[in-house]
Amino acid sequence: MGRTVLPYSFVWEEERERWRKFRRALRREDQAHFDRLFEYARLHLQAGVYAANPWPLESMLLAMLLEHEKALAALQERVRRLEDEEGATGEPEKL
Repeated sequence: MGRTVLPYSFVWEEERERWRKFRRALRREDQAHFDRLFEYARLHLQAGVYAANPWPLESMLLAMLLEHEKALAALQERVRRLEDEEGATGEPEKL
């Protein structure tokens, strides 16, 4: 009889649990950022299932990086737009 494969959401939870002591050692403000990283990974559970990676942490880290890349691209675009508007009017845009 074959081995049952755990649902990837369980794998995600186990990995988060494995890092619990590390999280506790972080400063309180860093714990919030750490938790957000795992939430970023949770956003891409389906990609982790599809990848069927024998090292789930790799898939989770890539999901975290993907979310950071998206945020960085959005910030770069906003800066570009603000610089374009400032160049056109000679004044910085009020936020």
